[in-house]
Parts: sequence; C-alpha cells; structure tokens
Amino acid sequence: MAHSDLLPNLDSCLTTLRTVGWGAMAILQSYYNGDNQTNLNANEDKQDGPVTAADLAANKYILATLQETFSPEEFGYLSEETHQGNEPLPQDWVWIIDPLDGTRDFIDKTGEYALHIALTYRQRPVLALVGMPEAEKLYYAVQGQGCFRETKAGEVTRLQVTSKSDSSPLTLVVSRSHRDQRFQDLIDRLPFGDRHYVGSVGCKIVTILEGQSDVYISLSGKSAAKDWDFAAPELILTEAGGKFTYFDQTPVVYNRGDVRQWGGIMATNGSRHGALCEQAVQILAQLDQG
Repeated sequence: MAHSDLLPNLDSCLTTLRTVGWGAMAILQSYYNGDNQTNLNANEDKQDGPVTAADLAANKYILATLQETFSPEEFGYLSEETHQGNEPLPQDWVWIIDPLDGTRDFIDKTGEYALHIALTYRQRPVLALVGMPEAEKLYYAVQGQGCFRETKAGEVTRLQVTSKSDSSPLTLVVSRSHRDQRFQDLIDRLPFGDRHYVGSVGCKIVTILEGQSDVYISLSGKSAAKDWDFAAPELILTEAGGKFTYFDQTPVVYNRGDVRQWGGIMATNGSRHGALCEQAVQILAQLDQG
C-alpha cells in the first residue's frame, strides 16, 4: 500500500510540522539570544552530552503540540529528552525528535545548532524538518516531493544538490572536535580537498544542500550518534538529490530499539558516493588489521 493511501495525509502533517518548527525555534532563540540566556541550567554530567533548559522547553512544546493532532496511541514519539528503554516503539508511524541538536554549540554560542523532527513509517523517514534558528530558516521534505527551504518572511525555495565531476576535489564537513583517532585516520586517508568545520549534524547536512560542502561522515567509536541525529537530516538531503547510507550502501534504519547508530554512515551530494563508501570500508579494514 502506498504512503498516500495511509493515514495520515503527509501534506497535512507538513503544515502542522512547519508551524511546530517555527514555534520551537522561537523558544530556542529566546534562550539563546533573549532573557533566558543566563539561565540555561546546563546539565554537563548527562552521559550523552550536556542538556539545557532550552532542550527541555522546546521538547515539551513539540510533544504537546504534535500530540494534540497525532494521538500517542497511533503515533510513537522517540525524543532525545524522553527516550527510555531498548525496545522499538510498536507503532508503524513514529516521530523522531531532537529539540536541540548541537547543544555544545548552543552553550558555546557558535550559532551552529539545529532542530530536527522527522516522521518515520516502518523505520524509514517520510516527512522531515531541520530548523536553523539563528539563520531563521526551515528545511523540510516529504518523501517523493523534494526538499524546500523556507525563510521567516515566508519565501520558499526548492533545493537541489550540486554534484561535482569525478576530477573535482570534494569538501568534507566535520565537527571541530569529537574525533577519535580511528575516525581521524579514516578521513585523513579519504580523497578530500578542503574541510568545512560546522557544529550540529543538521547544520552539516544543510551545508551540503547549500553547496558549501560535499560529504559528511559519521563513524561510531566508544559512543555512537543516535536516531534523532540522522532521521530528519537524511530525508532533506535525499529529497534534494543527495545520498545517505551506511558504508555498505544499505538504507539507514530507525526505531530498532537501540537508538545508537553503530558503524559508519556516509552522506553526500551524490558525487562518488559508492566509491567513497567502498574506500571507507577498505581503509577501516586496513586500520583494524593494525
């Protein structure tokens, strides 16, 4: 059965989601720029990184607003701030939410933080939004309908990634920190030209959409990225013509119980995606052999 034959209507969901996105970004900005900025109450001891009052306030708003329309009986809610346990949610339709991706960048005032909300159907994203509060832009996509950028003024532009020729050097977008030695060795051996340093995963993927970068790589070490880091960024990239897969080039799967995405993930504007995946696998095999 096609997605369009199933409840909910994704176009209607998108209308709700865009409203929620702007509302959540306003909350994040109120903490980042406004009266609340000196009262973040950051919990630096959280195992997976710091959490602030801004994360919690945005999360509370997103869940309350979505649940008014999308019943928790029919829709699962997998959120960074409320996730518990290691069992997959039983619903076919699951919202995957990161109210503040890039909390460290938020605290450090780099501006490179983002909002991620995706709706998945049977473990794959079908509707997604990545919000950039400081740029005052939303990026959104519905499966099969393309990727769009919306400004606060209401201007909507369809986006398409720009591929590069086989001979052009590729630019890697990467964090300023968070690199263990194995990941550093991997990216040092891959054929990249420039490196573009950006915070949140959502912000990194947006640089590929906007033609500032070509490739983003995630490689788990002692820890791993989570479902809510990738579900929304994946769909906006692929709907703009990019590619987002595990290193073995299979689709990324969500809501499996363990929210951690172990292994390697390659996200590109489509330029040499398969070749980069194959090279990454070969390089890691060499590294692991010592």
